[in-house]
Amino acid sequence: MSRFLDDPRISRGLAAQLQTWRARVRGGERPRGWKMAFDAPASLKRLQTSAPLTGFLLESAEVASGTTLSLADWTKAVAEAEVALHIGSDVPGGADLNTARAAISGVGPAIELVDIKGPMDDAEVLLARNIYQRNIIVGAEDRSRAGCVLEGLTGYALKNGVEMARASGLESKTEEWIAMVRQVADTLAAFGETLCAGQIILAGAIVPPMPVAPGEEWLYRLEPIGTVSVRFA
Repeated sequence: MSRFLDDPRISRGLAAQLQTWRARVRGGERPRGWKMAFDAPASLKRLQTSAPLTGFLLESAEVASGTTLSLADWTKAVAEAEVALHIGSDVPGGADLNTARAAISGVGPAIELVDIKGPMDDAEVLLARNIYQRNIIVGAEDRSRAGCVLEGLTGYALKNGVEMARASGLESKTEEWIAMVRQVADTLAAFGETLCAGQIILAGAIVPPMPVAPGEEWLYRLEPIGTVSVRFA
């Protein structure tokens, strides 16, 4: 982690991002959690980074499942089907794997919507612009899966009722996603902040991100937990 944060591109990008986050929180917005992005090996290689990038989530970005969103002022809208890790206790910097695992109170489905308005190959710019985060739709938390229990989960992404992608075998990501909790906690601690109980971490898209357009309905089903959806106009 120190090598990751010692990268001047990463430290400058995170400093700019968290400056924006603090200003918005001081202005009355409430933190919702954090997102992870670019965790695939090809993405790490392209960005020349040793770990995924972290961005912030605010309650003001969250919309209810089934909402219709206008894309009139978007540049390039993309939807990502994700698993949300719900954090049940504060996680300090330097926490070990067991502490991070114990902090995960449950998991559930989520959709993240990003609006790509700039380069996708510049880690500093991506971080400073909060990885183009725009909206989130967060589904029910399954507390029976506390500790990041992923066995038996299958994700389905559907456009206008037609299956576009699916993902199974998510249990293979268990240790990786617990490590992400540690990474978020360490990153925040390095900048004087804390990963707090009640927040979520979006652990990255489980199927390839997909562009969206007006007239489409996107539904993400994480069986057997639940479903979230969003329509575009």
